[in-house]
Amino acid sequence: MTAPRVMGLIAGQGQLPILVARGMRAAGCRVACIGLRDQFVPELRGECDDFREAGVIQLGRWIRLARRMGIGDAVMVGRVSKARMHDPFRLLRQLPDWRAAMLWYRRLRHDRRSGTVLTALAEELAANGVRLIDSTTYIPEHMATEGPMGRTAPTALQQGDIAFGWPLLRQLLELDIGQSMAVRECDTIAVEAVEGTDRMIDRAGELCRSKGWTLLKSARPSHDMRADVPTIGVGTVERVAKAGGGCIAIGVGRVILIDKPAVLATADRLGVAIVGVR
Repeated sequence: MTAPRVMGLIAGQGQLPILVARGMRAAGCRVACIGLRDQFVPELRGECDDFREAGVIQLGRWIRLARRMGIGDAVMVGRVSKARMHDPFRLLRQLPDWRAAMLWYRRLRHDRRSGTVLTALAEELAANGVRLIDSTTYIPEHMATEGPMGRTAPTALQQGDIAFGWPLLRQLLELDIGQSMAVRECDTIAVEAVEGTDRMIDRAGELCRSKGWTLLKSARPSHDMRADVPTIGVGTVERVAKAGGGCIAIGVGRVILIDKPAVLATADRLGVAIVGVR
């Protein structure tokens, strides 16, 4: 009898690592997880066959653990706050090891964009026998599909805002500024930067007192799907509804719905349209 394939999982915050672990198991893989300390949710342990911890930027430890656990291919998912990258005490708080410190000095000290960080990490891991693969490989059922995905359809106003805003969002993505923006009546309310989507949603609600504005979110066509794939979850839908939004437009095959059935059920309950856009 052939032993199951070992799939590595490098896990940050949120429920997404749990969905990926379940998808790996459903595909018949043995899940070997490296949980990033102070990031992963406790219940992730029970979804994995082998579980170890490492610091967020203890890259040398990641590699040592991967070798011990027999990891060749790995998926890296889960949030790590971008704001932490700009913490002046980050080196003391994170306790980087020598390998991470050298990578930071050589490649990242002057460029901390997500794509640059991912490329540097992936190349360092690959040079040491760990290949990062598309992070959506084991969760195809949770990806955005074209058109309305729930029972709530976008209004004519929201359809017009999608048509107006989507070309602008593409330009925003190409400039690598953020992954989302808010629009109402063909007027841009807010654009995401380093604060993240949640705080941008709150800001849009403060700036636009009229109800029914639209959130647009996606990734550029050239986005490296090995990490930092945009997501929305139940909390996103609830936040949009509370802030007065009425529609969420997301890129087909470019955005993950974290627990898609639960996200769509919440959207239907709150009267928020969720639409996949190409």
